[in-house]
Amino acid sequence: MADLVSRHKDFDRRRFLATIGKGMGMMAFASSYVATLFDEVQAATKRIAHLSPDQVANDEDFWFEIQQAFTVTRGIVNLNNGGVSPSPRIVTEALVRYQWQQEDATAYTMWQILEPQVETIRTGLAEIFGCDREEIAVTRNASESLEILLMGMDLKSGDEVLSTTQDYGRMLTTLRQRELREGLKLKLVKIPIPPKNLDEITASFENGITSRTKLILMSHMVNITGQITPVKAVCELARSKGIEVIVDGAHSFAQFNFKQSDIGCDYFGTSLHKWLFAPKGTGLLYVKRDKIEKIWPLMAAEKKQAGDIRKFEEIGTHSAAPHLAIGEAILFHNGLGGERKEKRLRYLSRYWMNNLKSLPNVRFNTSFDDTMSCAIANVHIEGTDPKAVSDYLMNKHKIFTVPILHDEFKGIRITPNVYTTLQELDLFCEVMEMIAKKGLPKE
Repeated sequence: MADLVSRHKDFDRRRFLATIGKGMGMMAFASSYVATLFDEVQAATKRIAHLSPDQVANDEDFWFEIQQAFTVTRGIVNLNNGGVSPSPRIVTEALVRYQWQQEDATAYTMWQILEPQVETIRTGLAEIFGCDREEIAVTRNASESLEILLMGMDLKSGDEVLSTTQDYGRMLTTLRQRELREGLKLKLVKIPIPPKNLDEITASFENGITSRTKLILMSHMVNITGQITPVKAVCELARSKGIEVIVDGAHSFAQFNFKQSDIGCDYFGTSLHKWLFAPKGTGLLYVKRDKIEKIWPLMAAEKKQAGDIRKFEEIGTHSAAPHLAIGEAILFHNGLGGERKEKRLRYLSRYWMNNLKSLPNVRFNTSFDDTMSCAIANVHIEGTDPKAVSDYLMNKHKIFTVPILHDEFKGIRITPNVYTTLQELDLFCEVMEMIAKKGLPKE
């Protein structure tokens, strides 16, 4: 879907809703209150329409207005938006309305009125990702999307699957189960922390490939460091050798601005409750159209569905409300603008990183290079235990972070979001500076 707000001159809410897809009805907008929420975002974006995304990134007046779109508490400084993100009020209000609606004559309302409207959601997601709507399945999260792929590919005993030591644990566990049951071999390579350039990561994959390699699993953004990886280069390398590549996009989708053509993958899975700000328990699966038929679904589907992307959505009875409220998340994302959002997230990340980089004993496990990181970064104060630091931040200062203890590095993961204020980041930096200079206070 085009970034309509960047064309601001003739933008209006009715036309924007119409472009989401005919037939959806947008029942949440039956509420004048919800419509007002979107109008407020529209008004804010119109005000900065003449500015470039780089100029908007540090326009605190504009971002103050965006911050009001969320109902987050200010009693906790939430710097863990990587696991799951709060949704803006427009999404939560829509979710509640859809939930109430499906409680009325449920078997009829949910299955005959609400669920068919998921087709419009499919269209909206496909437009963000830049692909055919018939290549998008709406799932419950990245894990489900990726397990469909990892469990659905025909592999035989002795085939090698290549991944990295930093890929998501649940996906590696999935492959280890196939290793135990079917005799596959999981091979893991290391990537630098952080690398000097993206070519180092590509080389790690290339060096790990053997004549038995049939599949590569790689994260588009490493969840524990925020490292952006060279997906397109690895996909091209793999394709030249007849190797399939599954891309874990749990953290990249809607965090930074890209299309399917920019990464050139055939398979991609992500969660929508992270950076798209959709309801919890929503995800996306992309399978290139000519690859759909050969992937087995996790739950059996009828033979006639073999080439239909919807076969991956056959999970039995489930609520229609979270899936439909993805529509409001799409509205918010496109209203804000993908590039504008990326620039702000990177601005916030660099704000705190630059404030800490000159402090004694501070080590970054994330590159400052804009091509290699965005909102997520990992930092460590030498001589401290990341869990102790994270506990102190939360217990004493109500700053919520995630300790990362990996075999190859350790630190705390910091993920601000568009609702995060500079004052909140200042507080975090002040406490981290105190720890870096004086150590953790003794109880």
